[in-house]
Amino acid sequence: MDKAAIERAKEHFGRLLEAQMKRMEQVKSAPDWIDYAKIKPIKIGVIGGDGIGPYIAREARRVLEFMLRDEVKSGKVVIADIEGLTIENRAACMKPIPDDVLAEIKKHHVTLKGPTTTPRKGDPWPNIESCNVAVRKELDLFANVRPVRVPQQGIDWIFFRENTEDVYALGPFGIEVDEDIAIDFRLISAPGADRICRLAFEHASKNGRSRVTCVTKANVVKTTDGRFLENFYRIAKEYPGIEADDWYIDIMTAKLVDEKRRRDFQVIVLPNLYGDILTDEAAEFQGGVGTAGSANIGKQYAMFEAIHGSAPRMVKEGRAQYADPASMIRAASMLLSHVGFPEKGKSLEMALDICGQYEKKLVVTGRPTGATGAAFTDYLMETLQSPNLKQRWESYLKG
Repeated sequence: MDKAAIERAKEHFGRLLEAQMKRMEQVKSAPDWIDYAKIKPIKIGVIGGDGIGPYIAREARRVLEFMLRDEVKSGKVVIADIEGLTIENRAACMKPIPDDVLAEIKKHHVTLKGPTTTPRKGDPWPNIESCNVAVRKELDLFANVRPVRVPQQGIDWIFFRENTEDVYALGPFGIEVDEDIAIDFRLISAPGADRICRLAFEHASKNGRSRVTCVTKANVVKTTDGRFLENFYRIAKEYPGIEADDWYIDIMTAKLVDEKRRRDFQVIVLPNLYGDILTDEAAEFQGGVGTAGSANIGKQYAMFEAIHGSAPRMVKEGRAQYADPASMIRAASMLLSHVGFPEKGKSLEMALDICGQYEKKLVVTGRPTGATGAAFTDYLMETLQSPNLKQRWESYLKG
């Protein structure tokens, strides 16, 4: 037995534990929610990212500027690009977020972000931490909110994925104890579980939802998942008019494809890793991850993004202009609602449903066989200007 290796592992774990205890103090003393109605101007930053990111970010910004043209003109909203959050810059400084880029991000109330490359062991890039994970931790964006809607199939889900804990938070800080043993760490805290569960129940309460479902593997992962589930049911007691139930992650992945049961789910709350997996599966019903957007919500900042990766192969093969911007544009619709323009957000959702799921006059395939991202955006913006947008959307709902 290598006692020196054990002592090194103890010291390593001790440093991680000390850092997380300091984080708990920050979480408990965090300021309350920002009120966008009292802010002028609301500063929106657009981040291109890597690979296909700049291509789809350009289209999403076009839509955002169109939707907020009056607010930009009056000075209520400012939209600006944030440069430098690229894999090249991150690799050069060996940080998930270059310091100057982080400072620029913090100057904006909300950001609309394209996908960024996360290196993995064996890649040509240094194995630095995920940029997404780092931004979420730096800005305390504790809630990853991902809606999936396919009205004709009776699917109307919204996922509340905890964003700052679990294996993703400590994934870069595992330890190779010796030649035989490698250990990673998983973190679930009571304050972290409380605030994501409360946000899920608050959404249900404010939006006429009658059921909130918690997803864990608490029967096997007893300590961390057990704490998450325990806190879920404690928060549920504060919302007696909303049904609360829980499922294990393995059977939940099956029930999402069960036509008899999947329509029953409404609001789903879950830890980080399970949320990442389940929301990708759920997005397939809507047309794939290329059609799904997500919000990263904190009390002071928010970041909205596509849920898919940077697709470097598409760039390498000269197909980036055929990348589907729908995911990032759907994230823009969530941004609009979050900063106080829910009607604009709803109109954009309707147009995306019409163009992407109903009429499909232009289909983006990611290849020259389909439309370019710019052409799809033109189609979407023409639809947004339609005087009978709501009627077209209601026709879609009726099938």
